[in-house]
Amino acid sequence: MKASFNSLRVIGPALVLVALVVGAGTVWLWSKSTSNWRAHGAAAYDAGITLYYALQNNTTAPQGVTITPLSDADQSYATDGSFRKIADTPPAPRITIVPISADPANRITGEAVLMAILSPDLTYSLADLPHRDGQTAAETMGAITRKMASLCSDPFVVIKMGDNTWNHVDGDAVWGCGAAPADHRILAALLGIVATGTLMTIALNLPASFLSFATQLQHRRRVGGPTRYTPHGPQELQSIITAVNSYLEVEREQLAGRAAVLSGVSHDLGTPATRLRLRAALIQDGALRNKFETDIDSMTGIIESVLSYTHAEIGAEDPRKLSLTSLLDAIVANYQDVGRPVILRKSNDVLVQEGQSIFMSRQGYRIVSNDRDTIVYGRPVTLERAITNLIENALKYGRRATVSLEADARIATILIDDEGSDNSAAEIEDLLAPFQRGENTKTIDGHGLGLTIVATIAKLHGGTLTFEDTSSGLRARLTLQRG
Repeated sequence: MKASFNSLRVIGPALVLVALVVGAGTVWLWSKSTSNWRAHGAAAYDAGITLYYALQNNTTAPQGVTITPLSDADQSYATDGSFRKIADTPPAPRITIVPISADPANRITGEAVLMAILSPDLTYSLADLPHRDGQTAAETMGAITRKMASLCSDPFVVIKMGDNTWNHVDGDAVWGCGAAPADHRILAALLGIVATGTLMTIALNLPASFLSFATQLQHRRRVGGPTRYTPHGPQELQSIITAVNSYLEVEREQLAGRAAVLSGVSHDLGTPATRLRLRAALIQDGALRNKFETDIDSMTGIIESVLSYTHAEIGAEDPRKLSLTSLLDAIVANYQDVGRPVILRKSNDVLVQEGQSIFMSRQGYRIVSNDRDTIVYGRPVTLERAITNLIENALKYGRRATVSLEADARIATILIDDEGSDNSAAEIEDLLAPFQRGENTKTIDGHGLGLTIVATIAKLHGGTLTFEDTSSGLRARLTLQRG
């Protein structure tokens, strides 16, 4: 199969090749600049040695260097140490005095030298100049001129050898700023950093696109999740997304077909169930008639429960923004209207941690009142069914139900407490699977799908259904993602 330019089989080797080319270019730029500067320093060193012998032997100055005796007035200034008064010196220069001792082995061939370097912007450090036993005065002068070449300053240099007169030495063509080679080492470093950052970003984005799709797929059952995904990223990821879209389409068709079959069965059973009720009404024996009617109700109830569970799975209702506070008020009011022992407890205020500010280094806290409406994004009819199921369970297994709401910026939690329930939280959580009922519920109406439906609805809204024991009974905790 031919690989496209968006395939990992092409992107991987391409990244390696680009990294090698950029690395080689960076190394070449760095090495070339280092070599040029080393050659520049060597040329300045040789010029310094030649300059020393030219001053000593009154011979020709090295190429690029001119030696000019100072005027009588400037000679006087130099002798007095008033170097700033010498003509053509830089304005307000920084002065570096460099004494070069005569050769210790042969003072005749190596006379002492006194140099004054007037730089417009820097003072030369002499402490780091190379020094070894037996080093000649010419080598010392070469080290000084090499140092001047390594720093862009265009200095004004005057030199006096022994008891001779002062001379102005113009060596800008050798150690001045204009003679310095182009330094591409900073460019090479920047190129390496930018290239490394770019390649690392591309390399990290490749697995990030897979992880991002995996995260989307994990939350696909949540309210507002996409029904299909747009292929993006490398060719391999696009192939995976296309396969997932095909699978989800088949899954939706199967769920829709299951719901259609159950709806048809529920509808078709309506007529024989009605006939059975009419015929049961003709039975003279009251006890037997009640048994028939109970079996008919149980049969139709099971079908309706399975149908509700299937509709909750496929999420047929369109999600929208709704006030969870108003929904709970309406549900509790409906129970109270018919005299059922259901109450709505006022929620406690929430302590919210705030972020740091430019005025405070510590994170602050503020109290958010729960009197305000709690807005969530969800399916109102589906949520009403889940809350009603939990209230009905609390009324079946306890004496009354107490409903409350807690919320923060991300999560809304509905709490439903019963009173006097004999079930423990561990026992209830074992009954979340379909058609599971406890030993103490066989005398209570139900088909074992109520909690399963609630748990499914909670997952659709990015939340969970859990239970915990309280001092008075059992508490159901239904959490929902607000976004």
